[in-house]
Amino acid sequence: MPPGSSLYTLPPAAVAVLLSEPLGKLRPLRQDDDPQGFTLLDTFDHAVARRHLALVETAEVLHLFCADGQWLTQSPARRGSFVTDLQDGPVRAALQAMAIRRSLQPLCGGTAWRGTAAFVDDEGKTHVRLRLLTLETGDGALTLLTLSGLRGYDKALDRLRARIAALGGTAPGALCPVLAPEAVAYVSRPEVTIAPTDRAFDTATDIIAAHLPLARRNEQGALEDIDTEFLKHYRIALRKIRSVLSLFKGVYDEGQTAHLKARFAALMAATGRLRDLDVYLQDRQSFYDKVPVDLHGGLDRMFQLFAAERRRELARLRRHLRSRAYATEIARLEKLFRKRKPLQKGPKAGTPVGDYAARLIWKRYRRICTIAAGITDLTPDDDVHALRIQCKKLRYLMEFFTPLYGAEQLKPLIKALKKLQATLGAFNDCSVQQDSLRAFVASLDPETPEAMGVAQSVGALVTVLHRQQLEERARVSDRFARFNSPAVQAQFETLFHAARKGDKRC
Repeated sequence: MPPGSSLYTLPPAAVAVLLSEPLGKLRPLRQDDDPQGFTLLDTFDHAVARRHLALVETAEVLHLFCADGQWLTQSPARRGSFVTDLQDGPVRAALQAMAIRRSLQPLCGGTAWRGTAAFVDDEGKTHVRLRLLTLETGDGALTLLTLSGLRGYDKALDRLRARIAALGGTAPGALCPVLAPEAVAYVSRPEVTIAPTDRAFDTATDIIAAHLPLARRNEQGALEDIDTEFLKHYRIALRKIRSVLSLFKGVYDEGQTAHLKARFAALMAATGRLRDLDVYLQDRQSFYDKVPVDLHGGLDRMFQLFAAERRRELARLRRHLRSRAYATEIARLEKLFRKRKPLQKGPKAGTPVGDYAARLIWKRYRRICTIAAGITDLTPDDDVHALRIQCKKLRYLMEFFTPLYGAEQLKPLIKALKKLQATLGAFNDCSVQQDSLRAFVASLDPETPEAMGVAQSVGALVTVLHRQQLEERARVSDRFARFNSPAVQAQFETLFHAARKGDKRC
């Protein structure tokens, strides 16, 4: 943006006042274009608004407003709903730089007026220019305006900025609160209030009750196949529920815990293969990059088969989510954790959650230290996988109990743990993909002409994945050492063990 330019948001009534009064000896001139429709775009989780951006689409222009003062525009032409479907231009480049990967969906729509204005002197010379875009919906209206001062007329620009500030002008932020106040962004981590004296039973039930609606909010997006993140987050919500049932030992009756784990596992089972296929298709380019170009033909056919299988799996998921059996089961689970009375308490149900949380986290942390200390170049892969699973459980526990300890205290620990998980996750992905690809080749009819070409391409891919797996494995010990630095050890000791050293149950 040129030096001296500024971008503001004002109510339309304030703009009318701004452009109806002289600016010292300067008089205002305004010109508006004909009205046209507009759509406010954002992702399901409001990724655009969370980055202090606003994306507005009209028939003629795609506008991106940034809190740093940029007003970017380009053609609205696009092939689909993702950033990569936009034509090349400054808006697409900015969104790609910010890693906006989810599907862009309409949050609201209404009428837009584009306009220009200027303040001129008695000789008709312009001292400062304005560009305006007024947006109006049934819920509210606002105007976005940018100022451009001309060389030699800095006083006029400063005076105009002061007047805009006096009228309530602010830097552009999220437009939803004004234009679409009922649009609620998806939050993947619900806030659950926890006090140290709360019973472990109540905390566990609160966490599960908070995650069930998250799963349900993703159902429609998964049904419509808007983007693959809906199914991913549906599964994450259910996985966290299952983790509560597994990690909060003794909180619920043992028999009921096993029964609930089986019910939630059944819900997850209907989604597993589709999610696997989504990951493969999203990572398509990375697979091509791993093998020579002359073997790409076999991969072409493999991804064609994956795409066909995905269509079948999507149809199966839709039948599942639309079935009466699913509707009944998910409603019963919601009611169970909402009403709570049918839940059978275990021997640890009444334990104060402050003590219970510290014990769980410390025990999991010590288990990770024990496993990691025994990992060498000769350690079986299963032990490395076990370390990954324990790290995931520790992270879930720390995220569940963040309200108890405070985000500022746990954030450094979780950040360090995430880095270790990244290496373990890459190791696991390489291992799982090798097994899956071998199974895929084994499922092909060897009599078909394509089988040999696919097998050669996949064989080369498996070789590369095996080499990468070994590289990631070699990094595990180093990553663990970085995670378990003296500073991290001291933080775990202080937060989760120091006050309980006399407790032999740790």
